[in-house]
Amino acid sequence: MEERVHENDDEKQWISRVLKGDKEEYAFLVNRYKNKIYGLLRGMGADDQDAQDLTQETFIRAYRKLAVHETSKSFAAWLYTIASNLFKDLRRKSHPMGWMEESPPVPSADDNPEAILLQGEHRTELQVLMRQLPPNYRVALLLRYTNDLSYEEMSEVLDVPLNKIQNDLYRAKLRLKKMLTAEEVRTDAMLNHR
Repeated sequence: MEERVHENDDEKQWISRVLKGDKEEYAFLVNRYKNKIYGLLRGMGADDQDAQDLTQETFIRAYRKLAVHETSKSFAAWLYTIASNLFKDLRRKSHPMGWMEESPPVPSADDNPEAILLQGEHRTELQVLMRQLPPNYRVALLLRYTNDLSYEEMSEVLDVPLNKIQNDLYRAKLRLKKMLTAEEVRTDAMLNHR
């Protein structure tokens, strides 16, 4: 917790310098969050190109509106809100009905190096199982455990009530546990038949 407070203070200083005219300092904030924003967008279901474009657009919008960012609130949560809203807008335009039912695309060799790495030997069972979760569960898990947001920040980012965040996280973890248990049973059965 103390480390997070220190990071927030550092970010406030960087933001202050950018607002005072040192625009080059914004690169620090971009570098700190670009991979997390990209990962969140991919987890929400954006393909590689859309995730890259939306990540860039997130930072452009954040830069333009940096003066209205409330420094008492998390900069990360504010960025994730922008990215999430941009993604929702994109989906509404391209899929007016039912975009939440779509599953994220499976990375292919044509994707970026990160996707190739996920396909390779570093692709974990958890990542495969997470793709089987409903999008709202996936996003809740990503925001909480990959991006380290509090429940309140997640509620703000996703624009849903706090109790829905808590329920989605609880159900996502429960479902993952069941899927992991089922996978262990299948693996044990395969090993015993050899």
